Amino acid sequence: MSKERLYLFDTTLRDGAQTSGIEFSLADKIAITKLIEELGIDYVEGGYPGANIIDDEFFSKKRTKNAVFTAFGMTKRAGRSIENDIGVKALLDAKSDAICFVAKAWDKQVKLALGISLEENLISIEQSITASIKHGKETMLDCEHFFDGYKANPDYAKACVKIAFDAGARWIVLCDTNGGTLPFEIEEIVHDVMQVCPGDKLGIHAHNDTGNAIANSLIAVRAGVRQIQGTLNGIGERCGNASLISLIPSLMLKSGFRDDFELSISENQLKKLTHISRAFDDILNRAPEPQSPYVGAFAFATKAGIHASALLKDPSCYEHVNPEKVGNERSIMVSQQAGKSNLLAALKRHNISVDKNDPKLSELLAEVKQREARGYSYDGADASFALLAHKTLGSLPVFFEVEGYRTSIERRHNARGELVSVSEAVVKIIVDGETFMSVAEGNGPVNALDQAMRKDLGKFTSFISDLELVDFKVRILDGGTGAVTRVLIESKDGEGERWVTIGVSPNIIDASFEALYESITYKLMKSEAAGW
Repeated sequence: MSKERLYLFDTTLRDGAQTSGIEFSLADKIAITKLIEELGIDYVEGGYPGANIIDDEFFSKKRTKNAVFTAFGMTKRAGRSIENDIGVKALLDAKSDAICFVAKAWDKQVKLALGISLEENLISIEQSITASIKHGKETMLDCEHFFDGYKANPDYAKACVKIAFDAGARWIVLCDTNGGTLPFEIEEIVHDVMQVCPGDKLGIHAHNDTGNAIANSLIAVRAGVRQIQGTLNGIGERCGNASLISLIPSLMLKSGFRDDFELSISENQLKKLTHISRAFDDILNRAPEPQSPYVGAFAFATKAGIHASALLKDPSCYEHVNPEKVGNERSIMVSQQAGKSNLLAALKRHNISVDKNDPKLSELLAEVKQREARGYSYDGADASFALLAHKTLGSLPVFFEVEGYRTSIERRHNARGELVSVSEAVVKIIVDGETFMSVAEGNGPVNALDQAMRKDLGKFTSFISDLELVDFKVRILDGGTGAVTRVLIESKDGEGERWVTIGVSPNIIDASFEALYESITYKLMKSEAAGW
């Protein structure tokens, strides 16, 4: 039997832009559009022409190569003609392939928010859709507050759907705007709506306020809708939208969907999923969520020894899908719970060969457990584990030694009379018997140390030119101002590879310096410097 086609609609640039703390520049929008197209999504909703300068500029030209470039905006205002409505005109003039009109489908919202009659709202829907189709645009209607509207007045909510369908809309999208509808309600309501509109004209737009956006989207597909809307990594207003990053692999890899439906996305594009998710977080300048389904760094991680042993024999024992299918990788952690199976798997991940009967393996395992008892945590600092393994096994190159360092913080008034803090660091480093002393200022002592260390590493300086520290986390392990401190530093290079190193000490500067030192050492070890 042939599979039914499902269509994916990305609203990252419009609904996702409503996320607290996120503001997309024009350059951001262009870069994100390329990511969405790389994944193979059918529709890209670029924003709201006429709403702001950036969206006006974004819609001044067609921005997609393959996806249907879609503009979003309101249906015409009641009491105005299409020709005299500047909002509709901005949509018709936009260089888009399609228009997604938004209209209230909740009778209370029509009366209170818009201040118009229910009939006037229906007329606006019909006339806007008709005008868009005449203008040569693929046209759809987003029924805002649809599910709350249906619960209050099902006949009117369905009337909004029917008039759009009768007017020729390609898609009528059922939106759970407040995000409070549960899966069983979605299923029942979609079945009823299909009495006035076929499923191949219906879409679902789920918000995540009950944590059910993914479930609501999937059950809507099972109930009959054929367009699914969402955002990259689930960003969006309040608790976010359904995440296309989670929906896509579920639709392509899970029985009940993969056998009945097909997407525009190929297996090779699916393998880019993890890369695209993390590249998107890079654009947002935020750290990827490690426990994100399918693409998170911990999505296929285990730390219990018995689990690791089973994974090595048969990965399906603890993995619901093959991580390689979504571009991720298996990660068997090393921790206090670890056994030799964890250790061997972790060493293999770093291309470190060691015989399982080598006594140094037991030595390494004991060292890991001893350090974790002191506050280290290697399940979140894989680069530091690799360095510890190489050191214990006698294969760690010595690139440079730190003879000593000093930091200072001065609180003073600047030339304009403003009270400022100035941090300075001095670091003495030995490379091949030659001493290099560097001085640098920074935004705090850790940043000053970082600047001073990378200022002059002799012959190795060029190998760390693309090294960037992207995250810095501090945790107090046992309370009090004199407590043991754990510092995690996340770094990345020019190729986008990320790694995490760890430092532990009662002194926060010492802990930070240890993590900095290991970050630089790891970068040198994985670069051409290792073969110097």
